[in-house]
Amino acid sequence: MTAAILSLNRRTFASLRKSHNYRLFFAGQLISLPGTWMQRIAQAWLILALTRSPIAVGVLALAQFLPFTVLGLFAGVVVDRLDARRTVIATQAASMALASALAAIALAGVVRPWHVYAIAAVQGCVQVLDAPARQALTYRMVGRRELPNDVALNSSLFNASRILGPALGGGIIAAAGVGFCFALNAASFLAVLAGLLAMREGQLFPVERTEPPTILRGMREGLAYARRSRRVLVTLAIVLVLSTFCFNFNVLLPVLAQQTLHGGPQIFGILSACFGAGALAGALLSAGLGRASLGTLLLGAGGFGAFELLLAPSRSTVTCALILFAIGVCFTVWTTTSNSSLQLGAPDHLRGRVVGLYYYCFNGLGPVGGLLSGWLAARGGTSLAFVASGLVGVAMTAFALRELRPDLRRLGEKTRHLRRERAAGTRRIAIDQ
Repeated sequence: MTAAILSLNRRTFASLRKSHNYRLFFAGQLISLPGTWMQRIAQAWLILALTRSPIAVGVLALAQFLPFTVLGLFAGVVVDRLDARRTVIATQAASMALASALAAIALAGVVRPWHVYAIAAVQGCVQVLDAPARQALTYRMVGRRELPNDVALNSSLFNASRILGPALGGGIIAAAGVGFCFALNAASFLAVLAGLLAMREGQLFPVERTEPPTILRGMREGLAYARRSRRVLVTLAIVLVLSTFCFNFNVLLPVLAQQTLHGGPQIFGILSACFGAGALAGALLSAGLGRASLGTLLLGAGGFGAFELLLAPSRSTVTCALILFAIGVCFTVWTTTSNSSLQLGAPDHLRGRVVGLYYYCFNGLGPVGGLLSGWLAARGGTSLAFVASGLVGVAMTAFALRELRPDLRRLGEKTRHLRRERAAGTRRIAIDQ
């Protein structure tokens, strides 16, 4: 047991030990991502303070995710044509400029809802390209063998920032206002850019390149690849349904804090941080496992929906925080597992497109989900919104389980066969001794 725990701990941080470039990337993100989360909760709180409308927070989600709906299918093709590191440098610099603009108008006291919507929409356009480019760069930093560990570590960092960012953001909003959250986020991008510029290009893993595809042909090739594999298609369907109808906490958490629990920005920050703590725990668990299995994917997806059903009737801040922790664990388990399995199964020349499809499914119908959640919260409070989300999540998991049953059966038989072989080998060694 002790040896297994030590092995798990070694696997958890394998990518950081082995890759100089990834250590630089990780360090930059360690500084920048809390600022990103401060900005996210500050935007939602600012819109709610300016309008006092849950639907207006849904409109913010529409502005953030509509670019993925319109452009997401093409982003992966563009990434397959470009150098991943240079693309990420450009997108991070653009994000810094947008955060600076938002800080300037907020601190000047002239901000209006349409300003926030417009900047969120432009930031969404930047993220359409940034997300698959960062995943492509991730593969080049650590290679195929360490990719599941790397994806999980990225997720652990992202979700650790869910704890620190909202907690800091809630306090900063209460003490100094939303403008300082935006300004700190803008400054944090300097660390990311420094790490990217300091990378050693010679240590990046090579990828197989084919003739750069045209946008339309490249998109057709990516979709055809997804259609040929039942596992890829069902995995993308899980991501699409759960992210659209179940993962709308950017809309629902400020409403839960303010209108259901009758709290202020500190309660909003605490709830966001508890979700982030759970997501961090799930990410570290995934990093330690170091593999992407169908069973883990379905367990995370099913738990995500079930815990949302438990959250619906809750009226205690402590109870909500504990349930959000569990939801965070399940969320990271199904997202990291689906991301890793899709990337590992994709050929080099299609990886950008496959990652683009993943992010399209994750964000592409976000406008629909955000508006629907805002409407449900306006009609029946957060209880109605969480009941609807939970039912959809459980139903989607049941559908995926039925569709993937043959794959699960084959994987189970393969696992049992490997265990029998290991057991037989152990017995042979004992006899020889």
